[in-house]
Amino acid sequence: MRETSIQDLLPLVQMPSRYLGSEINRIKKPWEKTQVHVALAFPDLYEIATSHFGIQILYGMLNAREEILAERVFAPAVDMEAQLRKNKLPLCSLESETPLKNFDILGFSLLYELNYTNMVNMLDLSGIAFFAEERGKKDPFVIGGGPCTCNPEPVADFFDAIVVGDGEAVILQMTDAWNVWRQSDSGKREDLLQRWSQIKGVYIPSFFDLSVDSRGTQRLIPKKTSHQGVERAVVSDLNAEPIPSQPIIPFGKPVHDRLRMEIARGCTRGCRFCQAGMIYRPVRERQPEAVLTSVSQLLKESGYEDLSLLSLSTGDYSCIAPLMKKIMDVGAKDRVAVSLPSLRAGTLTPELMELIRQVRKTGFTIAPEAGSQRLRDVINKNITEADIVETVENAFSLGWKLIKLYFMVGLPTETQADIAAIVALVKRLKAIGKKQGRSEKINVSVATFIPKPHTPFQWEPQISLETALEKINWLKDNLKLPGVQVKWQDPRVSVIEGVWARGDRRLNKVLINAWRSGCRFDGWTDFFNYDRWITVFEASGINPTQFTDGRSDLDRPLPWDHINIGVDRSFLIEEKARAAVGKITSDCRTGSCSGCGVCDFESLKPVSFHDHKEIFSTERPLPEPPSSETGIKYQVNFKKMRSSRFLGHLEMVKIFIRSMRREGIPLKYSEGFHPMAKVSFGDTLPMGMQSEDERMLVTLTEPIDSGELILRLRRQMPDGLEITGCAPYVKKKSLERIDSQRYRVELKDGFFRQKDLDWFFGQQSVTIERKSKKGKQVVVDFKKAVSDIKLLDDHHVFMTLGTDNDLMVRPGHVLKTVFKLSDLQILTAIITKRKTNHG
Repeated sequence: MRETSIQDLLPLVQMPSRYLGSEINRIKKPWEKTQVHVALAFPDLYEIATSHFGIQILYGMLNAREEILAERVFAPAVDMEAQLRKNKLPLCSLESETPLKNFDILGFSLLYELNYTNMVNMLDLSGIAFFAEERGKKDPFVIGGGPCTCNPEPVADFFDAIVVGDGEAVILQMTDAWNVWRQSDSGKREDLLQRWSQIKGVYIPSFFDLSVDSRGTQRLIPKKTSHQGVERAVVSDLNAEPIPSQPIIPFGKPVHDRLRMEIARGCTRGCRFCQAGMIYRPVRERQPEAVLTSVSQLLKESGYEDLSLLSLSTGDYSCIAPLMKKIMDVGAKDRVAVSLPSLRAGTLTPELMELIRQVRKTGFTIAPEAGSQRLRDVINKNITEADIVETVENAFSLGWKLIKLYFMVGLPTETQADIAAIVALVKRLKAIGKKQGRSEKINVSVATFIPKPHTPFQWEPQISLETALEKINWLKDNLKLPGVQVKWQDPRVSVIEGVWARGDRRLNKVLINAWRSGCRFDGWTDFFNYDRWITVFEASGINPTQFTDGRSDLDRPLPWDHINIGVDRSFLIEEKARAAVGKITSDCRTGSCSGCGVCDFESLKPVSFHDHKEIFSTERPLPEPPSSETGIKYQVNFKKMRSSRFLGHLEMVKIFIRSMRREGIPLKYSEGFHPMAKVSFGDTLPMGMQSEDERMLVTLTEPIDSGELILRLRRQMPDGLEITGCAPYVKKKSLERIDSQRYRVELKDGFFRQKDLDWFFGQQSVTIERKSKKGKQVVVDFKKAVSDIKLLDDHHVFMTLGTDNDLMVRPGHVLKTVFKLSDLQILTAIITKRKTNHG
């Protein structure tokens, strides 16, 4: 009997394309021809994981080395987890379906504290011991990286090594050290850890002992003089680091379904609440010429219609306006829309808005954070109400109809007057649109402030759940205004996040208990269970408020004191004092050095390109006028077989459009603010069904030889999608629905029985009820709709199906009604739509 594989589980789960691993630009190397095998793990769903730019960078860097194989693995959804456990299958990598336990290094990206339970679950599904001290010679080394590692202590015991800072600066040194260690005679895991501990940015948790003082504060005591702490690894010049040249094009609908281009890293605004603004210092910009060159190449390699310029504050990029002009010129013909996801009031100028709206009005969010100027000064936001008002006025006047505003409650020194100021500000902004006689809308998002490590507010208490609920409910009641929608993050989520952001090693075993109690995907509203978490803390003997109550004694140790992210403790203390009196600190990008301690101004200093603005300040060519031509239509025939049967219809449409964009095929687009490629398909296949012949109608702006079009499309198709023909469209070859369709069915579970078929043929009528297109219940008679059923053997059958009452009968209906098969047996059957001679 054949063993069950991951592929056998795909019909049984939602969104099976998450687990295919056959995306365009994914890299699949031969295992036996590589020396170091690395699994890059992300403890969240595929749609989140594939949107993470850091994974793409590391994936490209590692696989660029001939001796290294890097593959991906993401947290399985709950339905796939259940199937893996039921069938006793291990969690495997996407590219080669290799069990994670077989890899040499398993690296987790830790971006969000509430993903920790998913990490534990992935280790368990892989058969890898939870704690580093329990792993043996044959186990992979488990490493962690990402922003959560600026306080790694709540999960420190799980990791052999932890990377603090920029992964690009470290990862190849670690794989090289692993290779040297493997070739040595030692074989002791500690010997490799010793090698790793000498790499800047690598923290070895097992090289520290714990002690607890009389106040219950944990202290870390180094075991080795050579590893007293860890200093953040920093890429000093982004221009010296490679950009992923062929990004993986995910299936499904990733949360950021667009090309992402990092134009800068770090921020100098100095917002006192912002952890990212502290731990990613200094600002390091990519050279605008390099950005433009990369964007041009990546748009061709990916086929994306949208581009996002990434930075903590994209509007602060020194050449943002001239760079945008050039990028818009590059993407104008192919209708590329550009979004700037991280903008500050005052940086979203009319010039930038006008550029963005040329293709599409992509949305943007303004984050005042606080309603009053007093509180914005406390947190050093460095924007005024006038900046906010001017930005919204510009947006509304240029045609935007939706503005998103982001605020926090629970900021240090906050009073009820500051909360009321949020309402007053929203009303003032809403009045701007009303004054212009428009129906603009404002979405207000509210979250509870969490004091994070390595910020001036790291000593501050987090407000209680009761206080957070009171503030948020007051805002909801007072913002019940026409055209204003209020959204809020559940403050119970913020409570748990705050514990894990500020905790210590006492939480390591709490995490195991939480996972055992069923905690999964805690960052998702549908799965988060606050009461379960509180029960876990109580059962573990942990009072969560001990981590969120703050520390009034600035000399008292903090769990993350041994992590040196570069910002001096004295600077944080000084900023805390300035916050108390509402004194702002200027942006060191445009003002004087604030003395944070990150830069030595030799090997590490701010990198910007203000002097390059003139390079791009040339006249732009006039945009091409919209084409009024009807275009040239082609009918493309293709097969949808094997793994591609698990692609949904919309996924398949996106694959074809981006394939044609990658090949430079001149697609014709609709007009308006959201231009769409003129592509249509025939009958929509149900998920899981194969087809020997599907049809697509595509409109181009210029003629192409049919044979050439076939060859170019074939180069871009993922596994299972095969181009079989192409011809200029002729009216008689329209995509109208045909009267009958032939199918072949192969059963993987169960048997076809001749007596069931004999019963069917012996009936005058066999009816079921189905919903019509208008939603009404309609009776369908199989005796009228089924033209023929031919039993080949116990596991194979041919059938020809038609319609009754204008409803097409599908094979699943026949399998259930005629052969009495269960839903599970039908799901696992391989149903193939046969080729039809439709002229």
